Amino acid sequence: MKPMSNGARIGVLAAAVALLGGVAAGYTALAADRTAAPAPQAAAAGTLTLTPGPRLLTITDRHLASVSATDPAGPRIVSTVECLRVYAAAGTGICLRPSSAWSYEVVVLDADLKQRQAFAVPGLPNRARVSPSGRFVAWTVFVGGDSYTSSGFSTRTGILDTRTGTTVNTLEEFTVIRDGAPYRNVDVNFWGVTFAADDNRFYATMSTGGRRYLVRGDLAARTVETLRDNVECPSLSPDGTRIAFKQAIDADPTKGWRLSVLDLATMRVTQTAERASVDDQAAWLDGASLAYTLRQDDGRPDVWSVPADGSGAPRLLIPGAESPAALTSG
Repeated sequence: MKPMSNGARIGVLAAAVALLGGVAAGYTALAADRTAAPAPQAAAAGTLTLTPGPRLLTITDRHLASVSATDPAGPRIVSTVECLRVYAAAGTGICLRPSSAWSYEVVVLDADLKQRQAFAVPGLPNRARVSPSGRFVAWTVFVGGDSYTSSGFSTRTGILDTRTGTTVNTLEEFTVIRDGAPYRNVDVNFWGVTFAADDNRFYATMSTGGRRYLVRGDLAARTVETLRDNVECPSLSPDGTRIAFKQAIDADPTKGWRLSVLDLATMRVTQTAERASVDDQAAWLDGASLAYTLRQDDGRPDVWSVPADGSGAPRLLIPGAESPAALTSG
């Protein structure tokens, strides 16, 4: 695929902003009782590390930061590393960041935030994930120029094996099995990868024909198969039995999304107690709770948490932050 020109990148951004603005109008009522979050705490002394431990990784003012898992609203360690999206596991991090005014790159970080690999991506950063072992990283970006799109932009999702350097530039290269039969269509798009513990299976969202599906992928076989529709931005639980996801209200994304959890054994869906529209790929803090980003009216992000079983109520976790990840080991 040819690199996008500056004009095309501007068009992608404009289309994305227009789409998100339309969605926002649809879910304002759902978040009407959301109170303003307090300002974040001052920075704490120390050096940020991705070494597994009882800490949460976030982005604060476009810089990597970490907080104590037991006091997430307290002082935070802020690094000099700039990222728009981040995730980490087992001492490996992925950072999606600008490389110039209208160019972006994927950077793989070690536990000390030193750059291991870096390469350009052809669009605006959207999602990022690392496999539980730290071996694989995945990213999704918005791109423009696909003739089949009515919105003016689509997505590209890639996966890198950090050990071998093998790269999947786009999941659109994989064979698709939809409802048990081979499927091909020019409008197939993927986003929001989440990895299983075996370093082979993964889950993602696939869009085609105006519908969005949860797909299960096989890296070795280079295949994906549909499991259920109306499942976006999946996030696999630590025990591999459940998927947190955003479920479009009435299967219509313009009405907003409900943060929900899918039991993979029964395919039963449980809606969480979060009533605001969550346009995010939630992260599991542990086996019982989820973290996700919501934005205030002025655009400032905050990280919130809610139980995964539908009980309880949402609570503010990290004010003035976004892109949360628990620093776990594989």
